[in-house]
Amino acid sequence: MSNLDTHPAVTVCGGHRDTAAEPVHQLFPGRMVRLGESTQVRRLLPTLGRRMVGAWCFIDHYGPDDIATEPGMQVPPHPHIGLQTVSWLLDGEVLHRDSLGSLQTIRPGELGLMTAGRAIAHSEESPHTHPPILHGAQLWVALPDAHRHVAPAFEHHVALPVLRERQVTATVVMGELAGAASPGTAYSPLVGADLVLSADADVRLPVEYDFEHAVVNLSGETEVDGVPVPPGALLYLGTGRRELRLRTSAGSRLMLLGGEPFDEEIVMWWNFVGRTGQEIAQARQEWADGELFGTVHGYAGPRLNAPALPAVPLKPRGRTR
Repeated sequence: MSNLDTHPAVTVCGGHRDTAAEPVHQLFPGRMVRLGESTQVRRLLPTLGRRMVGAWCFIDHYGPDDIATEPGMQVPPHPHIGLQTVSWLLDGEVLHRDSLGSLQTIRPGELGLMTAGRAIAHSEESPHTHPPILHGAQLWVALPDAHRHVAPAFEHHVALPVLRERQVTATVVMGELAGAASPGTAYSPLVGADLVLSADADVRLPVEYDFEHAVVNLSGETEVDGVPVPPGALLYLGTGRRELRLRTSAGSRLMLLGGEPFDEEIVMWWNFVGRTGQEIAQARQEWADGELFGTVHGYAGPRLNAPALPAVPLKPRGRTR
């Protein structure tokens, strides 16, 4: 998925100095952003006050939307560098195309993982004939410096590890949780898990003490570590926990995200994650007139043009604003 803002903000993040070195509770509502002509999303990262959770640097939560008589998601071809995209659906279908020649329909419970590395382009759209409801999340993982120029790749995983307890079912989407590891390629220690809580659930979920964590409420009313988290909101939890208490009366669905605090400082602009303003400017120019990103074949429409660069220099700074 793309950042389709015509005037995207420069986001600078990374480094340990602004990572909460203890458990905290910071609640962030989603900011509504239009994605294409027919889809609105709740942007949860980056947001004012919080830019990263581990290596997770971008979160859009969309739906549930009734698209029975609508075109649904329509994101034209656009470029990426320096990151991985994680596509996760609760309802509906998304057709992924990329400049490697990948053509894959992603369905609920399946992991669509694209590693941009040095350069890739892709599009995402609801198939012409599609289910009536669209609901999911699109996330980015920043690649550490040692791996951010790897060859681009796309992975589609249908079988993911599932942990089942009496009141919670956890699907490990990325990284590891409670000894279960996702088959998705990860370049830094992290966790991404889909949690389904049954009615009247009161559970304690084991988590990594050295990770920073956050929870995104996808649906239902949930209390996380004693804090009510409304649907569509993110609760940042800091570090220093060995377990996380989750409670709900009517049932709910969450995403648990976390990882080792990202040590490097990065620059995010539009659909690029780099280390310097010069690198971002070069990637933009390559998309405008070069061959670095390749061509996405089969999408019925023009590709996205890159917005103008901001007048101010692009500089890496800390993790929070």
